[in-house]
Amino acid sequence: MTPSSSSSQVVVAVTQAEPVWLDLDAAVDKTCALVSGAAKNGAKIIAFPEAWIPGYPAWIWSRPMDPELTTRYIQNSLKLDSPQAAKITQSAAEHGIVVVLGFSENVNGSLYLSQAVIDADGTIRVARSKIKATHMERTVFGDSYGNCLDSVADTEVGRVGALNCWEHLQPLLKYHLYSQREQIHVASWPPVYNDVPDACLESMSAKGISATVQVYAIESQAFVLHCTAVMSQRGIDLLRLSRGSLISTPGGGHSAVFGPDGAKLSVDIPEDEEGIIYATIDLDEILKARAFIDVCGHYSRPDLLWLGVDKGIKRHPLTAFLGI
Repeated sequence: MTPSSSSSQVVVAVTQAEPVWLDLDAAVDKTCALVSGAAKNGAKIIAFPEAWIPGYPAWIWSRPMDPELTTRYIQNSLKLDSPQAAKITQSAAEHGIVVVLGFSENVNGSLYLSQAVIDADGTIRVARSKIKATHMERTVFGDSYGNCLDSVADTEVGRVGALNCWEHLQPLLKYHLYSQREQIHVASWPPVYNDVPDACLESMSAKGISATVQVYAIESQAFVLHCTAVMSQRGIDLLRLSRGSLISTPGGGHSAVFGPDGAKLSVDIPEDEEGIIYATIDLDEILKARAFIDVCGHYSRPDLLWLGVDKGIKRHPLTAFLGI
C-alpha cells in the first residue's frame, strides 16, 4: 500500500524523550502532547520507544527483585481496552497521524512488552507483544502468543511494522517480518548508551544497536525509525538504579532514521536531550533498494530454504473458558 496522497514522500517523527515513570495518566498525556506536536510539524507517523508507558523497568539490571516497584509498575501499565488507550487512539484520529506505541501491557495482571500500530483514523491495526523478553526482562514480562507474529499492517502511510529491542537479533522473526513486505519499520528500544559496563556485551551499546538497526534496514529494504528513550537523574533516583549498572546515568537517547540501504537520514540530538527527530522519506527509494536485493523475492531460494510459522493462540483453559 502506498500513502493516501499522490506523493510517495512521508514526513516521519521519531521521539527521543523521557517517559513519565510509573504514572499511567501522566504518561498518556505526554504521549498525546507529542502526537499533537509532531502532527503540527507535518509528520504523518510518530514512533515511541520500548515500554514508553509507563517507562522501561530499568531496575531489573540493578537487582533481581523489587516487589514494591514491580507492583507500581503493574498498576500503571496500559490495558488496550482502557480509557487511557482510547485517549491515545482518539489523539491519532484527531491529528490524522499514524502512532506506533511501545508500552507495558497489563493483561489480567500479567505484563507483556507490547506495541500497537494505530492508524491515522484511530484504528488499531497491529497489537503485538515481544515474543521473548530479554534476559532480566523475564522477571517482569511474559512471552507472547503466536498471533503477535502478524506485526505488519496497511496504514495511511504504507505498510508499517514494529519490533522491540533485541527482537532485531532474531533471524527467523526478522525474516517473517520481511516476508510481510513492510515499508516503514519501527525499532523500539529503552535508553541505550555508548559506554556499557564491562559485564555487558558490545551488542548492548548504542553503537552495537545502531549497527543492528542498520542491518535490519538493509535486509528488509524498509525505512527504519530507530526510537530510544531518555533517562534523567530524576528517573535514576525514582527507580533506585545502581551506579555502574546497564542503565544508570543520564542520557540514553540515540533515536534516528535509516533508509532502505542503511543510510542514516536524520541529524542526531544530544543523548540527554528530549525532542522529536524528523525526516522526509521517499517510499520509492524502497524499489531502488529492492532492485538490488530482495530477500523475500528475486534474491531468495524458497525451494531450498523456508520458514515455518505457527500463529496459533494456546491460552490457559480458564482464560479460554471465560472468553478473555
